Amino acid sequence: MSSVIHVVLPIFALILLGFLGRRTGRLGENVASELNLFVVWLCLPALLFQATASATLQQIWHPGFVAVTMLGTMGVFAATLLYRLRSPRHLIDASIDGLGAAYANTGYIGIPLCLLVFGHDGLEAALIASLIVVCVLFAVAVVCIEVGLQAEKTLHHALGKVAVALLKNPLVVSPLLGVLWAVRGTAVPEPLGKLLQLLGDATTPCALVSLGAFLAQKQAGEGRRPAVGLVSIKLFVHPLITWWLAFHVFKLPPLWAEAALLLSALPTGTGPYMLAELYRREASVVSHTILLSTLGSLVTLSAMLFWMKG
Repeated sequence: MSSVIHVVLPIFALILLGFLGRRTGRLGENVASELNLFVVWLCLPALLFQATASATLQQIWHPGFVAVTMLGTMGVFAATLLYRLRSPRHLIDASIDGLGAAYANTGYIGIPLCLLVFGHDGLEAALIASLIVVCVLFAVAVVCIEVGLQAEKTLHHALGKVAVALLKNPLVVSPLLGVLWAVRGTAVPEPLGKLLQLLGDATTPCALVSLGAFLAQKQAGEGRRPAVGLVSIKLFVHPLITWWLAFHVFKLPPLWAEAALLLSALPTGTGPYMLAELYRREASVVSHTILLSTLGSLVTLSAMLFWMKG
């Protein structure tokens, strides 16, 4: 459990700092939204571009692991999305809920945890999972949200508006530009790389402080009940599906199978909260999902590590 606490504790510290800063008035009433805009328009696009522009085919060409991670992640997202639409719930909110159930915190928790558990061999698995979660899953969720925003009756006009909106969205454009850069086969110039790294490194702390400030503005119990269902999917259903795929369907080598399982069991990252704030949707459910899943992961990840070592 100490390994998990070592990685997760800074997350709670950053959320707490944002919470206390807002409650004591040291941070203004608009800090959650303004910090989130800073992350969405500058920090996260820099991180996405850097991740895709520097990735090589050798690093990500592990088809079995990619298939397990992709099927598990997108399957959970699609199932949650369809279930929430039956509520009934608007496509935008259902998409954010689906993201809350499937968006693992692979970057801030997954990479250091894989390094602690598997050594340097686990780094490639964490990198692949991060690319799938942050680029593929995030992009699909943004597409669903943009579709939900369109009210045109004709399919032609609706698709046109979605396409234009996506081309203006930095979270979609930046990884695509990164892929194009990677295809060129040239390294990112050192000054640009340093700028991207500085912005990318600010993504997680700013997003978590923003989340803490948001939680300070809300009623304690608001959004907690529906969040429990999403947390259960994230911490139990998602790992169960991944376990079946990794160990019984694709029969991955032990390290890759265990890495896939561990990465699927991570708590929800800040991505869903960022989208909820960006699109001005109610962020209470997803903010509680992030907080509760991070708390719950202390127990579930520790139990999983104990099982792996046994």
